[in-house]
Amino acid sequence: MLKIAPSILSADFAALGAEVERVDTAGADYIHIDVMDGRFVPRITIGSDVVKALRRHTKKTFDVHLMVEQPENQIDAFADAGADFISFHVEAVKHGHRIVQAIHGHGLKAAIALNPGTPAVMVEPYIDDVDMILVMTVNPGFGGQKFISLTLKKIRQIREMITASGRPIELEVDGGINADTAKLVVDAGADVLVAGSAVFGEKNLSEAIRSIRIA
Repeated sequence: MLKIAPSILSADFAALGAEVERVDTAGADYIHIDVMDGRFVPRITIGSDVVKALRRHTKKTFDVHLMVEQPENQIDAFADAGADFISFHVEAVKHGHRIVQAIHGHGLKAAIALNPGTPAVMVEPYIDDVDMILVMTVNPGFGGQKFISLTLKKIRQIREMITASGRPIELEVDGGINADTAKLVVDAGADVLVAGSAVFGEKNLSEAIRSIRIA
């Protein structure tokens, strides 16, 4: 079943609690939370205290995407804040399996994320352990970017790896997702779509989510 994970990166930061409630009511499956440290990516967004404050506004799955250096130092804080999934970038770590184990140690689901230029082969060491793989279809750090179509090949390759593994790994895609690009990534094998401006940039959030879901 296709899941839609609106990214609060495109929400009104002055009213995040209300924005999370709006997108929950509108039919979101997950709430995607982009955490940026100003080092792995240029921007700084939010930390674990904000996630903890948002947790009381919804019971939906919190999909926390760590775009940070040394993500191993952040696992405990975001687990305590109410994360359900925690994803970290393979480009940012030396000992990724330790981080997966730390996430699982909190009873949470672990995900690895890949930048557009990172090859699909980087997934192979994790395929027996992770619960989700996140493919970035724009370079991380900013919302509203144009979808990079060359990433479709990588999505297909990773879907083949997941199928071969026989494990129930979700394949998430983040970047430039709208009603037009959604069909492309779903056809390539994605089953969780992150959408920011395509949801929060519309007046009718329910219709925005529906248009992506049925694309």
